[in-house]
Amino acid sequence: MTVTAYTLALLLDLFCVFLGYRFWFRPAPAAAGYGVPADPRGDARAYLSVKGLRDGTFGLLGLALLAFAGARAEAWFMVCVALVPLVDTLIVLRNGGTKAVAFGIHFATAVVVLISAGLLFAV
Repeated sequence: MTVTAYTLALLLDLFCVFLGYRFWFRPAPAAAGYGVPADPRGDARAYLSVKGLRDGTFGLLGLALLAFAGARAEAWFMVCVALVPLVDTLIVLRNGGTKAVAFGIHFATAVVVLISAGLLFAV
């Protein structure tokens, strides 16, 4: 179970780093994938940059906690971070995104993050 817990946490952290990179360097497709399309040449430029910074920072912080503080610290981090995709679910729904994206991507991500936290607490 330890390998599974660490592997899932590592993958989730790396995925956040990837999302941050994508919002910085491929913002239009990243926003479309998020569920609320935005034009990076217009007013949404700041939103896309902040989103990239947020996601990338969460990934790097998760990696640092996993490497230097251990499973319990990473588990608490995951519990706190699960709030982000839960709220992202509401953001997508309130801004014209589809229920499929809101629940199939964001809500499902929150569930996986909480499962990861549970596995890390069990280590």
